Amino acid sequence: MKIKILFVPALMTLCFSSCVTLGKYEQLEATLNQQKKEHAITRQELLDMKDEYAAMQRQFQQQSADLTDMSNLKNEQAEMIKQLEDEIRNLQLGFDTVEENYIQKLSGTSRSLQEADKQLKALQEREKAATNREKALQKQQNELEQRYAELQKTEEASRRALEAKERELNNLRNSVTNALVGFKDKGLNVDVKDGKVYVSMESKLMFPSGSWTVSKEGMEAIQGLAQVLEENPDLNIMVEGHTDNVTYKGSGAVKDNWDLSVLRATSIVKLLMKYGPTIDPTRIEASGHGEFAPKVPNTSAENKAMNRRTEIILTPKLDDLLKAVE
Repeated sequence: MKIKILFVPALMTLCFSSCVTLGKYEQLEATLNQQKKEHAITRQELLDMKDEYAAMQRQFQQQSADLTDMSNLKNEQAEMIKQLEDEIRNLQLGFDTVEENYIQKLSGTSRSLQEADKQLKALQEREKAATNREKALQKQQNELEQRYAELQKTEEASRRALEAKERELNNLRNSVTNALVGFKDKGLNVDVKDGKVYVSMESKLMFPSGSWTVSKEGMEAIQGLAQVLEENPDLNIMVEGHTDNVTYKGSGAVKDNWDLSVLRATSIVKLLMKYGPTIDPTRIEASGHGEFAPKVPNTSAENKAMNRRTEIILTPKLDDLLKAVE
């Protein structure tokens, strides 16, 4: 390579310093170009050789690292082999100890059998106690089953009694409805709620405004209701008076809505006793709630009319039902 490089300038000196023909000059120029190409190729080969050398050097470094890793792995495996050998020796020592203990246990077989016999007797005693406990539990279960059967009978009796009371309530509602059918569209309603019959009569049917004197139509309604109550002597009767929230402006003993509602309730009670002389007075209660138990909010004239009412609440006696439960 160095010879080629030195030859080029010499050749160029010769070409420029000597008189040569044109053909000779072209030949020399072609030779020069060829040598330039060879020089470039040689230079590229040198670069490629440098890259190849660098790659080989990296490969050598990697192989050195791999060799180090293999050496470390070999050392680790040697350590593991040593540990396994130690474990084998320890297992052998343990086996020898177990074998010695087993021989000692065999020598004490008689004592173990005696202890086993004692434990067997204890187990037999426990089994006997468990048998007795099982018998007691069986007896208790039988008692519970008997009690359950009794409760089922009681439940069935209670159900029948409750159904009878429901039928009684429905019959009562129908009787009251039929007795007061002519007042249905005049502010009188009959409903069943919470095991009770509610007979609600608006004030426009029963009383003139601000009065506790029952109107003629109201008396006719009370007369029909009293006949039904005489036919059903096992009813508790609650008469409740209600007003709207308009302040009552009265005079004398009647000063407010409380007084007015109570007087209206007692007026109804007196008429019931008049038209139903066989009704037991101890079955009847009268109360007044004034404006404090409205059916609907007092937000309109229609709602206030609904709240101005007298309610007669009929409750069947529950003696038969309570006996069934007991």
